[in-house]
Amino acid sequence: MAFRGSAAIRRFAAVGVMIGSMLASVGHGDWPRFLNRGFDGAAEVTSEIDWEASPRFRWSLDVGEGYGMGSVVGDRYYAFDSREVSPGSRAERLRAIDLDSARTVWSVERPLLYRDLYGYEPGPRTTPTVRDDVIVTIGVAGDLCCRDREDGALRWGINTNEEYGVVQNFFGVGGSPLILDDVVIVMVGGSPEEDQRLPPGRIDRAVPDGSLLVAFDLDSGAERWRAGDDLASYSSPRPIELDGKTFVLMFGRDALFLVDPEDGTVRWSFPHRADLVESVNAITPVVWRDHVFISECYQVGAAMLRVTPDDYDVVWQDPAGNRRAQSMRSHWATPNLINGFLYGCSGRNAPDSDFRCVDFRTGAVKWVDARRIRSSATRVGEVLLVLEERGLLQVVRPDPVKLEVIAEWDLGEADGERPALGSPCWAAPVVVGNRVLVRGDERVICLELPTRQP
Repeated sequence: MAFRGSAAIRRFAAVGVMIGSMLASVGHGDWPRFLNRGFDGAAEVTSEIDWEASPRFRWSLDVGEGYGMGSVVGDRYYAFDSREVSPGSRAERLRAIDLDSARTVWSVERPLLYRDLYGYEPGPRTTPTVRDDVIVTIGVAGDLCCRDREDGALRWGINTNEEYGVVQNFFGVGGSPLILDDVVIVMVGGSPEEDQRLPPGRIDRAVPDGSLLVAFDLDSGAERWRAGDDLASYSSPRPIELDGKTFVLMFGRDALFLVDPEDGTVRWSFPHRADLVESVNAITPVVWRDHVFISECYQVGAAMLRVTPDDYDVVWQDPAGNRRAQSMRSHWATPNLINGFLYGCSGRNAPDSDFRCVDFRTGAVKWVDARRIRSSATRVGEVLLVLEERGLLQVVRPDPVKLEVIAEWDLGEADGERPALGSPCWAAPVVVGNRVLVRGDERVICLELPTRQP
């Protein structure tokens, strides 16, 4: 595989060590959005964790349908799910939960009309985004809401599926909101009026109408701009700094887009999708400076781009259709970038899945875990918390030479006061301070990690 810009990347390891050191010593422990404020799935830690000691169970919270983990700001955990309010009637629910006691501080609901085409849970796949005094959510049926963080009062709301003619994707809406300056940017992916008569499941016949991304005024909810001629994926928009200016990356159904958030101008797009009806893109692009990594699990695998505001170069790219030769085939979990190496799950389903390490610079696979199970991971200082979908939580030391497991706890089994987490455990853990929130099928549990005494 060819690689360009190697001089810059050779400095990556040293910079990564410096960034890792900063993460271990600064930050107040909030997790205000999907993948945290750095869009990298890394926790901000302020104390040294004793990974050799078992965590203490703090509390358990029953949750309804959905797959999102939730967000944390201050002493509140914001849980987003859905529940049945009466036979045949459902509501999407947002709750503010006291982080110490699991007591419900407030709870608000919106009616939900959604039937999954493949029988998956009729609840949110997304994470609330919190900034200052507002909290923004988008539900499985495209209901976008901006609320007051103090009490959940609705400031404004819009059903993006109805407003923009979204033809239902395989598993509903899956991209979390991005708050950037004074706008909320969400993936929509609407289609023209004639496409609303398509039969269920025929997303391959839907035509995009230029609304892959839509920016809404944070105060009023009014549309500011729309951009991108593509349908929706399950990825989430994220920022990237290029030449001193902020742009937005959006990995849509067919392509990766770079968008100017000032007016919605599409600067370029890079096609990257398997030629299959059921192919969906889900990971959020992984960024280091001007390098962008994307991946999918169906046919084409991964690609690394070196980007500018006006163009891109392909640094390396997996061979399409040859999955044995592909570096990383990401399904729904975004890999973690640590000191020049990617750590994450590759593969679509068990037994065609594994946890692996890949050289960010070249795409070379450094090692592959022999287990064939899907997982997600969160970085905590200099370790990874790797969560298998069956509930096994492992502490892994990032090492490009070998898989090194420091400790593991089977959360799929009950232990004393701690109840078992039901499968699937698909969301990566949220870590705030020395507390870990982990979600299973019907509950979230809070664990307290022991810290080393000075």
